[in-house]
Amino acid sequence: MTTRYEYAIDFDAIEAVDVHTHVEIDGCGHRSLDDELMAASEKYFKSGEERTPSIESIAEHYRQRNMAAIVFTVDAHAGSGHSPNSVEEIAEKAAAHNDVLIPFGSVDPWQGKSAVRRARRLVDEFGVKGFKFHPSMQDFAPNDRRFYPLYDTLSETGVPVLFHTGQTGIGAGLPGGHGIKLRYSDPMLLDDVAADFPDLTIIMAHPAVPWIDSQIAIATHKANVYIDLSGWSPKYFPPQLVRAANTMLKSKVLFGSDFPVIQVDRWMKDFANLEIKPEVRPLIFKDNALRVLGVQRP
Repeated sequence: MTTRYEYAIDFDAIEAVDVHTHVEIDGCGHRSLDDELMAASEKYFKSGEERTPSIESIAEHYRQRNMAAIVFTVDAHAGSGHSPNSVEEIAEKAAAHNDVLIPFGSVDPWQGKSAVRRARRLVDEFGVKGFKFHPSMQDFAPNDRRFYPLYDTLSETGVPVLFHTGQTGIGAGLPGGHGIKLRYSDPMLLDDVAADFPDLTIIMAHPAVPWIDSQIAIATHKANVYIDLSGWSPKYFPPQLVRAANTMLKSKVLFGSDFPVIQVDRWMKDFANLEIKPEVRPLIFKDNALRVLGVQRP
């Protein structure tokens, strides 16, 4: 019998919610990327830490830091030819560590009606609290209307969706980037989705190099669009993003690390050196994420 995820996080006590954490191996030892992509990503990010920690070790990592973490994988079977690690297992194991972990689902958009049914099942039966998409890895243009029935369903469920935007370390340095196309991760494609699905909460993952200005414009214009700050050390954030986070986007920017390729401790250390207003920091670290997740604190 499926164990349905329910929150057991003390949202008042935790210091932060990391909205961008990868689970890249399942209990059977199957990894989310093929060997060539995994090796290339290790070279690109130079983390030096365990590249595929188990979900149990991820939970303990965040427990020690008094943080919660959104955990997910990406189902990019049609785009990559590589079967994903188990999405359902992530949800079930997050339920066993629901004091710190929050599961997001993933479906392959190219599976059409099957993806729609699976998305609904992941919410209803497994209790996932959102969905992750990576247009470049999944080889799809987010604003292609063939995928609108999926967004209809996700909008109905009321859960947020997290889209990779900008360049990606996956495939970086390989011939042809391993066939991965960056243009699918242009945030302007999500502007169409946000306009056509105003009740769908969209998080644009990462400072979207080279489209930072577009990303800021979209998050400023669309009430249902947010930005997470994962995938880059904060010391590399462009100045216009820092200014926006401090001012007009202070309620629209979310802490995310991209663990395990970006270590939480490194991200936090570098963020401490940014000129972010003291009153804005708690918004970025926790309050904005709780609003996106629809968590109602007493």
